[in-house]
Amino acid sequence: MIIFFAGAGGAIGRRLTPLLRAAGHKVVGTTRSADKVAALIALGVEPVVVDVFDAVKLIHTVDIARPQVIIHQLTDLPCAPGTPGYEAGLDRNARLRVEGTRNLVVAAKSAGVRRMVAQSIAFVYAPGNRARVESDPLNSGAEGTSGRTVDAVSALEQSVLSMPEGIVLRYGFLYGPGTWSGDRPARKPALHVDAAAQAALLALNKGNPGIYNVAEDDPALSSAKAKAELNFDPEFRLPR
Repeated sequence: MIIFFAGAGGAIGRRLTPLLRAAGHKVVGTTRSADKVAALIALGVEPVVVDVFDAVKLIHTVDIARPQVIIHQLTDLPCAPGTPGYEAGLDRNARLRVEGTRNLVVAAKSAGVRRMVAQSIAFVYAPGNRARVESDPLNSGAEGTSGRTVDAVSALEQSVLSMPEGIVLRYGFLYGPGTWSGDRPARKPALHVDAAAQAALLALNKGNPGIYNVAEDDPALSSAKAKAELNFDPEFRLPR
């Protein structure tokens, strides 16, 4: 299978790409910077330099790749929470979720791609007194930066779900190699980056279109749907 992987060089991408290659898939991965091409090649990726905000070039790039599935793991948060630049990064990330996802979906539909697997987040639900499930509302009444994040997440998910086979993975707070949190979870709901990668791999062929919570067991969030339909395993780890 040919996979068009937007965000192949990110924290999840660096863990997911080896799984895709081991499963026999060809991976065409994007980067905005020519400086990162060598790193993608080292992962076994066929690199393409394209900015997701360049809608015309993105359509052309996806059309040439002729993928069966698109994986969307794009983020733009180079600064950790509480550090200078983090708030500005949230705004850039919101734009990426809204405009970037919209462009990627347009390119997918133009190329006749039916299935898209996309990263979302599982920590934007409205408060409740039981474990949040996928049908529960997001915290759309949040103010400030939190509100902008929720709005952007909603836009991303709506775009992806407009695909014939759109799958949204609502990830918990990531920890593990390449993340801000190191080897131990810093916040809940937590998710190891390797388990996040495995969930995306599974979603290539499993699961009905829709939304899936993907996180470790937590009283505030249920990942039962992902376990049942995707065979998601929160304990999955890549070999060291």
